Amino acid sequence: MDKQTNICPDSSLKTHLVDIHEVLPGDEDEEEEGRTRMKKGLNRPVKLREVKRPPKSFSRQVSLETGFAALDRESKARDDRRILQRSGRSFGGFDAGDRIGRDARRSDFNIFRTKSTLYKQDSLLPTRKERLEMESKRTDDSNRVDDSVDRSVPAGRYFAALRGPELDEVKDCEDILLPKDEKWPFLLRFPIGCFGICLGLSSQAVLWRTLSTSPAIQFLHVTPFINLFLWLLALAVLLSVSFTYILKCIYYFEAVKREYFHPVRVNFFFAPWVACMFLATGAPPMIEPRRLHPAIWCTFMGPYFLLELKIYGQWLSGGKRRLCKVANPSSHLSVVGNFVGAILASKVGWNEAAKFLWAVGFAHYLVVFVTLYQRLPTSEALPKDLHPVYSMFIAAPSAASIAWETIYGEFDGLSRTCYFIALFLYVSLVVRINFFTGFRFSVAWWSYTFPMTTVSIATIKYAEQVPCVLSKGLALSLSFMSSTMVSLLFVSTLLHAFVWHTLFPNDLAIAITKERLVKGNKSFKKAYDIKRWTKQALKKNNSVDTV
Repeated sequence: MDKQTNICPDSSLKTHLVDIHEVLPGDEDEEEEGRTRMKKGLNRPVKLREVKRPPKSFSRQVSLETGFAALDRESKARDDRRILQRSGRSFGGFDAGDRIGRDARRSDFNIFRTKSTLYKQDSLLPTRKERLEMESKRTDDSNRVDDSVDRSVPAGRYFAALRGPELDEVKDCEDILLPKDEKWPFLLRFPIGCFGICLGLSSQAVLWRTLSTSPAIQFLHVTPFINLFLWLLALAVLLSVSFTYILKCIYYFEAVKREYFHPVRVNFFFAPWVACMFLATGAPPMIEPRRLHPAIWCTFMGPYFLLELKIYGQWLSGGKRRLCKVANPSSHLSVVGNFVGAILASKVGWNEAAKFLWAVGFAHYLVVFVTLYQRLPTSEALPKDLHPVYSMFIAAPSAASIAWETIYGEFDGLSRTCYFIALFLYVSLVVRINFFTGFRFSVAWWSYTFPMTTVSIATIKYAEQVPCVLSKGLALSLSFMSSTMVSLLFVSTLLHAFVWHTLFPNDLAIAITKERLVKGNKSFKKAYDIKRWTKQALKKNNSVDTV
């Protein structure tokens, strides 16, 4: 039994024990040490049980496409540590190359998230080695997507890629960064144009205050409680819309930046401050003090004036965002605030500041008006469906006439001139009924309300200066039309928002690429170049053979 169990030294020399296993970098030293021990202990009998195998180790395999960390089955039995499952769709920018051209893999909404919020997810990010491997696997297409997200999109690109009432629809030939067939987060679908609702309601509060206090409409005995109800409603809507958009600024600041570079939506960044000034001037008499404090004017006009310097500077200095390139009817919104600020400045007792704002607003109104009328050949063509914002043509001259009357206390010649310009533009748009039909309901429809209300208020001021049946009848007719429009749009907005859930579709306008990803002409040109090259090569070969 001893002879069978023990192996003599001579037989150990002839016996070759081969252990087939995966050689890891850290196991080479252990094998060398084992060989030296074998050489030193040749005279000592060696048992098969004493042969030490290297410790079993697990190999960690990481898939670059899905980021799923898998362990060997043996390591799972010994080690119960849980490994976090990662998905490439949960990180903005990772696996972007594979997402090009496939909507199923482009549902990564974090590319528009605020960068500061991404830094809070460091514990969920992959290791440095994995990050380097992922970056090495990125293709040129992914770099193109990152450039289109990080850098500003040119103004002309919006006109070329978008269409619709406010350039909010992507053309069929365009590709976007986010999926079209998947519902996006609410904040990404909430546009800056929602402040148009605040403009419509706050201007209605001013209208009904004027109707209740004007001596020309005194025979109607309009109760001031309508003004109080509309003022409270407008204040509640303004607070809710502002709070929602502040959340969007916090969580999706990249999307807000894209709206700022949008040629139409950039003008709606003036809307919240104009709505606040409307609420200040249209406050009910029962809660309004005798004279508003100048701090109210400074609070609302300060941010508006700083943004105005930025926008007007771009118009004046030229470049890609010069006025002849980005001018559209909504550009009047950046001008109207000057006249509304002049009215508020006059009410707080700062007449010189009111005159200054009126002058600045009137000068830029003339420039915008002439630019939109002539439409230089070098400028971008206005989309055909940009119909609702065409009513902005009425807002600026009517607000200018009201501001002039408030500053000087008389509806004189200049004030009447501005009013007659607004009245003519109003009639010229109303007679074109087909011009405002044929497209779906959206928040852009609220662009009708604010200009219609301002021209109604200007007509009431005109009726006070020229009291007659025609002026009073015109004032009542325009006021009824504007109030009816606001009521219909308010009911439609509630139905689309809370009943049909169609008020906020996917905001495709902010997801366009900086450059077109699919360019059919290039592939055709390349194929044509190859054909031409082959023809030239064949001609050369034929000429050589003939010689």
